[in-house]
Amino acid sequence: MYRIPSRRKKLHRVEKPNLIPILDAVFIFIFFLLMSASFIKIFEISSNIPLISDKEPPKKEKPLALTLKITDNAINIYTGVPGVLRKQVRKTSPDEYNLEELRGFLINLKKKYIKKNTLILEPMIDISYERLIQIMDSVRMLQRTDPVLYRKNKNGIDEKVEDLFSNIIFGNIQS
Repeated sequence: MYRIPSRRKKLHRVEKPNLIPILDAVFIFIFFLLMSASFIKIFEISSNIPLISDKEPPKKEKPLALTLKITDNAINIYTGVPGVLRKQVRKTSPDEYNLEELRGFLINLKKKYIKKNTLILEPMIDISYERLIQIMDSVRMLQRTDPVLYRKNKNGIDEKVEDLFSNIIFGNIQS
């Protein structure tokens, strides 16, 4: 009689590989790669591209370059490049600058240069923080008592001007 070999009798189970340790190792590896990666910040430097056109080039506006130089006894207002002294606002008392006169002059200047918002502030002396903030507040925003100013937006519609010279740049800071 024919006998079946013993190895055929046994059912062979196919062993599946245990993937859990492998997946754990892969996730830990990904975690360490993410933690050790240095992320690069990309900065954009904007520049104007020359336009090709048949039209006349636009008239170039002279820069306002509005500068306030604060001295011991006055606030000197300069415009243009190089700066030309336009007005000198003297102190009303040993501790107070005449901020109303300064605002009045700047409002009249804003009427001529309605689109300009930049002002350069140059303290030529050591000035207290409070005094500097008072000057900045008087040149930044229009108040309700000031005359209403309008400018045309890009659609040609009049819009109310809310600020006087809100973009303040410090040109010279002394300690």
